[in-house]
Amino acid sequence: MTTPNKTPPGADPKQLERTGTVREIGSQAVWSLSSCKPGFGVDQLRDDNLETYWQSDGSQPHLVNIQFRRKTTVKTLCIYADYKSDESYTPSKISVRVGNNFHNLQEIRILGTNNLRTFHEMLVIYCFYTNYFFFLIFLFFTQTTSV
Repeated sequence: MTTPNKTPPGADPKQLERTGTVREIGSQAVWSLSSCKPGFGVDQLRDDNLETYWQSDGSQPHLVNIQFRRKTTVKTLCIYADYKSDESYTPSKISVRVGNNFHNLQEIRILGTNNLRTFHEMLVIYCFYTNYFFFLIFLFFTQTTSV
């Protein structure tokens, strides 16, 4: 099932939520990270403060796992990336993969983030219905090495 993206690129998801255009469903999921530095984990990733952030602490790829407890259709994924703020830690590529479990993930989107400083919306055109009671979204982050 495909639905058109009716929100403008670069739109502020919080403003869209206030106007009823979108609904935030991240609180319905369990979030986990491949690694993080102390004080830079899931809470900072999701706290709606652009001054705080997740910072990985391990080898690549860096992963964000978003697991819903029941079947959930995700139409839009909003990510804020500020490449100019910190080139060395801002990912150069984000891969969005969905599936029933880690072993059957399918890549549905790739986003390059170099030189970005905006909310990036990616329309998830693959509405995923399963026979299982969870839905997994894995975000794979890769970074270019600074020379």
